[in-house]
Amino acid sequence: MEMPISHKNSEGLVPCLHDLLHSDKQSCSSSKEEQNLSGSPPCPDDLLHSNKQSDSSGRDRHKSSGSASWLDNLLNSDEQSCSSKKDQRKHSGPQQRLEQLLSQSGNKICADCGSPDPKWVSISFGVFICIKCSGVHRSLGVHLTKVLSIKLDEWTDEQVNTLIDLGGNTAANKKYEAFIPDDYQKPKSDASIEERSDFIRRKYEQKQFSNCDGQMSCPFPGPRSTLSSSCSSHCSPQDKKQYEKQATRHRIGNAFRNSWGRKDTEYKNNKKSNSLAAMVEFVGLIKVNVVKGTNLAVRDVLTSDPYVVLTLGQQSVRTRVIKNNLNPIWNESLMLSIPEQIPPLKVLVYDKDKFTTDDFMGEAEIDIQPLVSAAKAYENSTITESMQLGKWIAGQDNTLVKDGIISLADGKVKQEISLKLKNVERGVLEIELECVPLTQ
Repeated sequence: MEMPISHKNSEGLVPCLHDLLHSDKQSCSSSKEEQNLSGSPPCPDDLLHSNKQSDSSGRDRHKSSGSASWLDNLLNSDEQSCSSKKDQRKHSGPQQRLEQLLSQSGNKICADCGSPDPKWVSISFGVFICIKCSGVHRSLGVHLTKVLSIKLDEWTDEQVNTLIDLGGNTAANKKYEAFIPDDYQKPKSDASIEERSDFIRRKYEQKQFSNCDGQMSCPFPGPRSTLSSSCSSHCSPQDKKQYEKQATRHRIGNAFRNSWGRKDTEYKNNKKSNSLAAMVEFVGLIKVNVVKGTNLAVRDVLTSDPYVVLTLGQQSVRTRVIKNNLNPIWNESLMLSIPEQIPPLKVLVYDKDKFTTDDFMGEAEIDIQPLVSAAKAYENSTITESMQLGKWIAGQDNTLVKDGIISLADGKVKQEISLKLKNVERGVLEIELECVPLTQ
């Protein structure tokens, strides 16, 4: 063990402990008084014999106390080092904690079909799922199940804490698969999209297999509508009464919608997926980074509280609301599955209102077919250097401010797009797209 570096001799060198133990006793005794006055470390000879010598002045008691303190620091240096390493493990980042949670036995397979090595998570239900099941989850809508990637998304401590509290696959399946009938087979890793969709909807949306209250068992419920099951699962008796009266209030309220009201029918249809919505094969994933808006429309006297809704087929996701800002910066990434029949990516901007219908602030459509084609071509090539793969040309038939260049950088196929919002007086939205292979 080395001496602390702060204790050096006159030549600036650190003496070894062996030399100190065998140093000249006369030299050691002559420096005792200086050591006591200066507070420097005592001689090791004194450390070994401090309990044997004392005088009436009490100088040796003071010296022994100082010696013990210095020796304790010397002996405990390794313990302090170990303690600091434990603290680092305790305070590791969210990604490390997520990997530790993934390593638990119940989380090593997909919660819905049993496929090994799941790379996706439904943060709403706390389950680790495979890429195919994640596509079905996305089709159900973020209002029911929000899906994140273990590696592609940036996790926060709060999200990991939520996942830990939910208990992972074992706890979720104990709750949501408590009463699977004997004649109903849970899908396996090679199951069709129809089998996955049917099971996942029954399990999470209709809650046909779930333990009613998590503590008491209940008989297996028969088929029921999504709306009624959702209401019975989440609504109190008072809420149900209010729900029954809601239609009358809407009939009255519809006459008083303000002129900037959003297209409710379109938005709700995107949010509510029908029975065939999830029965779609997916060819990849698209990561949409909503960067910022510029000179957006005013909807609240002098400003707006904008947010963005992205829709791809039956999937719909949205950004956070930024208050009082006509030039908002989101820098928020959202993930959507790409269906085999590729539809346009719809972009809608709204102003958030607390007491009235959210105001419409513009819309646009993005043709993602060129990006997907470029990504497929790259997968089948041996290209390694960064380069331009293609572009979406700005013209009268689209709302591009400039050409949307498709480029390859660091092994990722990306496209930067600037859009003029339609059906609104003004506003530009900047978006970055990235096509992600299913293997990730």
